[in-house]
Amino acid sequence: MAYQPTFKLLPPRAEMERAMLAHDATYDGVFLTAVRTTGIFCRPSCRPPRAPRPENVEFFGSVQECLFAGYRPCRLCRPAQPHGAPPDWAAALIARVEADPAVKLAAADLRALGATPERVRRWFTEHYGMTFAAWRRARRLAGAFTAIREGGDLDDAAFGSGYGSHSGFRAAYGKTFGETPGRNGKAAALFTAFMDTPLGRMLAAAGDDGVALLEFNDRTMLPANYDEMRRRFGCAVVPGGHRHLDTLRAELACYFAGTLAAFTVPPAPRGTPFQERVWTELRRIPPAATISYDELARRIGQPTAQRAVARANGQNRLAILIPCHRVIGKDGTLTGYGGGLWRKRLLLELERLGRLPG
Repeated sequence: MAYQPTFKLLPPRAEMERAMLAHDATYDGVFLTAVRTTGIFCRPSCRPPRAPRPENVEFFGSVQECLFAGYRPCRLCRPAQPHGAPPDWAAALIARVEADPAVKLAAADLRALGATPERVRRWFTEHYGMTFAAWRRARRLAGAFTAIREGGDLDDAAFGSGYGSHSGFRAAYGKTFGETPGRNGKAAALFTAFMDTPLGRMLAAAGDDGVALLEFNDRTMLPANYDEMRRRFGCAVVPGGHRHLDTLRAELACYFAGTLAAFTVPPAPRGTPFQERVWTELRRIPPAATISYDELARRIGQPTAQRAVARANGQNRLAILIPCHRVIGKDGTLTGYGGGLWRKRLLLELERLGRLPG
């Protein structure tokens, strides 16, 4: 039975209420909350002084809808800013660290940017899964790792990263990457970045072999995601840039615009031989097409392994690149999807229409 899409752009109201009450940043950019008693609209992740009662809340899909309904933007979360844009103080702080990873920032420097140490710590923990100090240290070491791998001078990498001695740099480097800087040619790392999409923020990770992770991001799961990547790939996981992340970001934008014929960025999953057979077969399903778990099991030559196939499907950590959303129930109904069934519906509709509905 063919899947017939019947849904609206927004997630179910119960799902939106849950996300609002949990301040779930995964849904920023997906919908907006508007409170009748205050006349203000916010991002789902906003933490107002008083939590609104769900019965006093309306949900909208765009800033324009909120404004036309008579609501004004919240001054805390600034929902009228482009989705994915950090607040001004965070953008300025990130820019300073990117320009000079060794820069030393005291509490007075943070206040000059319009933030307090507590606010900075909370924002980076919520958006990156680590404190600002940990993020800055990881960015410094990631830059040193890349510089050394590209043949840069060890002294430049050490002192350019803000370390006052070789011993301190070597200790921090070895703790993060498991190798001394002198053996860097044998070390490996995964670099992580967030990708903002119309269906919410995604966490991506990539190394020299390709993209290792692409999942809709739940900030409460960030530490677990990092730990799983370290265990699965046996290497350091640090925030930073990589050519595969650049390609992925550009291709995701084209995918959601309905103009991408096929992804060229290489996937680099890590699983058992059986899982990888399933994931390889998933990549052969063309856009806008769907198959059942039974059919997927037959295609890999194990027609009685439907349950194992379903488990492997659920263990896929490369959403969209390995399109597990194209597998549906035998009767044509949608079944479980890690990013939520509403996202699965929208991905299938995007591929069918060449655009998101709404």
